[in-house]
Amino acid sequence: MTMDRPSKKQAEVLKFIQDFQENHLHSPSLKEIANFFEVSVPTIYQHVSALERKGYLLRTKNKRRDFEIAEKPTPKNTMTSPAFEAFTIPILGAATAGSAVNFAEEHAEGYLKVSKKLLKPKKGFFAIRIQGNSMNKASKKGTLLTSGNFAVIDPSNTNHDNNTYVPSVIDGLANIKKFQKDVHGIRLVSESTEDTHKPIHISSSDNYMVNGEVVAVIEK
Repeated sequence: MTMDRPSKKQAEVLKFIQDFQENHLHSPSLKEIANFFEVSVPTIYQHVSALERKGYLLRTKNKRRDFEIAEKPTPKNTMTSPAFEAFTIPILGAATAGSAVNFAEEHAEGYLKVSKKLLKPKKGFFAIRIQGNSMNKASKKGTLLTSGNFAVIDPSNTNHDNNTYVPSVIDGLANIKKFQKDVHGIRLVSESTEDTHKPIHISSSDNYMVNGEVVAVIEK
């Protein structure tokens, strides 16, 4: 039996659910879908219900995240070019403002949609919004770590080489700096057009956390 074709927006919602399941190994909640598309939860509920009626989704009642893809639509149905494949990365707050708890996916403020040709997907990636000018001379593959852009973080990178860019949380505040380490300890160094941003010197007794490494920068 041929399924009714989804609308363009329904196809986009279905694609988001597929990508989310692939990258996170579980389904998104209605709120997470709504945050990504910047619409209300009731609007997403209508799209999801339509996809269920048309046979594209199966959903267990009373479970927020339990979606099952019944059948993958063809590129014709999804109205999505097969040449463009993307995945989603949760945005978990901002650098230079925000507490350590923001580095948890349940606190995602939205999602980036990134081409797989631009960045190879990896489980655990998250993004943080760059604020301020303390790193506005630094770049990753030609894209500046300037205010408004997004730094993509791989939290599995824990053995840091000197001069890699890392997200850190010091006394509850998040920031991005250049990592340097020698016999005297760790320094987190700015790369700014302004000379007011001094290095942060860290001792083993300080309350700090270095959480992964910046692997890409996405322009706003």
